[in-house]
Amino acid sequence: MSHLRPKVIGLYKQLVYLGREYPAGYQDFFRPKLKAAFLKKKDITDEQEILKSIKFGEYIIKEIEMMYYLRKYRTLRKRYNS
Repeated sequence: MSHLRPKVIGLYKQLVYLGREYPAGYQDFFRPKLKAAFLKKKDITDEQEILKSIKFGEYIIKEIEMMYYLRKYRTLRKRYNS
C-alpha cells in the first residue's frame, strides 16, 4: 500500500495547483473542500478503494481543466465576436 502514497500526494498537489484559479475562490472555497475530501478518505486501507478514489480524483482534474478551457474560450469569443 505504500506504493500508492506518492500517487495520492501527487494527486493532492495537482489539485491544489489547479485550484488556485478556481472561480469561487481558492482560500474560501476550493482549499477547504479539497482538504475535507482527502481527510474524509484518510482511513481507507483497501487497495481497490484507494485506486477507485485516485481514478475519481483524476476525473475531477479533467473536469477542472475543461472548466478552465471553457472559460478561456468564452472570454476569447466574447472579445472577438462582439
